[in-house]
Amino acid sequence: MTAPQISTATLLVTCPDRRGLVASLAQVLYGHGVNILDSDQHSDPVAGQFFQRIRFDLAELRTDRTTLERSIDEVAQRFDMTWRMSYSDRRKRMAIFVSRLDHCLYDLLLRHRAGELDCDIRMVISNHEDLRPVADQFGLDFHHFPISPESKREQEGSELELLAALDIDLIALARYMQVLSESFVEQYPNRIINIHHSFLPAFSGARPYRRAYRRGVKLVGATAHYATGELDDGPIIEQSVARASHRDSVDDLVRKGRDIERTVLATAIRAHLEDRILVYENKTVVFE
Repeated sequence: MTAPQISTATLLVTCPDRRGLVASLAQVLYGHGVNILDSDQHSDPVAGQFFQRIRFDLAELRTDRTTLERSIDEVAQRFDMTWRMSYSDRRKRMAIFVSRLDHCLYDLLLRHRAGELDCDIRMVISNHEDLRPVADQFGLDFHHFPISPESKREQEGSELELLAALDIDLIALARYMQVLSESFVEQYPNRIINIHHSFLPAFSGARPYRRAYRRGVKLVGATAHYATGELDDGPIIEQSVARASHRDSVDDLVRKGRDIERTVLATAIRAHLEDRILVYENKTVVFE
C-alpha cells in the first residue's frame, strides 16, 4: 500500500540581518498549527543579509493558505523581508531549450523518468529539427523555432507566447546554442538555467574547450547559472571540474566536459525545483 503524500510548503526569505528573525517566523508558523520539517539559514556578514529556508507540513494547518501568507507578509513588512512560498501539491512546469547536441537533453529526460526531477516537463523547444525524435521518444511536444538575425525578435515573441500559454515556471537551456535577448530573459528572472561548458569565469563565450586546450589547462569544468542580460555572467548555481592532461586532445576535453555538463545542469535544476536557491548581488545561496 502506498503511503499518503504529505502536503508541504517551502518558505524562502531574505532580508537585512537582525535579531529576532528566526523566532518571529517560527512563532507565526507555530501559531497557524504547521509542523516545521526542516529549517536552514545563512548570514552573510559582509552584505549584512540573512537567508532562510523553512519546509513545513500543512496537515494540521488551523487556518487557510491565504491567511497564513498574510501573517507571513506582516512579519516580512516589519523586517524589510523578501519572501516567497511554494506548495508541494503544485508541481513546477519546465520547458527545455536545445539545439543539436543531445547529451544534456537525454540526461534530463532520463532523470525525470526515474523520478529524480520533481516537475512536469511540458515541451522541448529548439532552433533546429535534429532532436525532434528524442522528444517523440519521451512523448513530449517538440516546437521548432528557426532563428536568424532577421527573425530572432519575432521568433522569441512566439516562444514567449507559447511559454505563457503553458504557464511555464522554469526554462532549462540544455546546450541551447543561441543567446537569448535581454527582453526575453527579463520575462523569466532567475527562472532560466543555462549550462556553460566551462568553469566560469574562465573561457566564457564560444568554443571554450578549444581555448582551454590552447591554454593547456589541467582542469576542465562546467557551470550552471541563471541567465541574465549579460552573456555567461548570471548568478552561479553549481560547478564541477575534471582533471585534464597534456595528452588530452580537444575531443578528449569535450568528452570529459560533457560528462560534467550533464551532472552540473541536473544538480542546478533539482536545487531550483526544490526551492533551495536564493539570489542576491549576482550570487546564490544554495541550501543543502
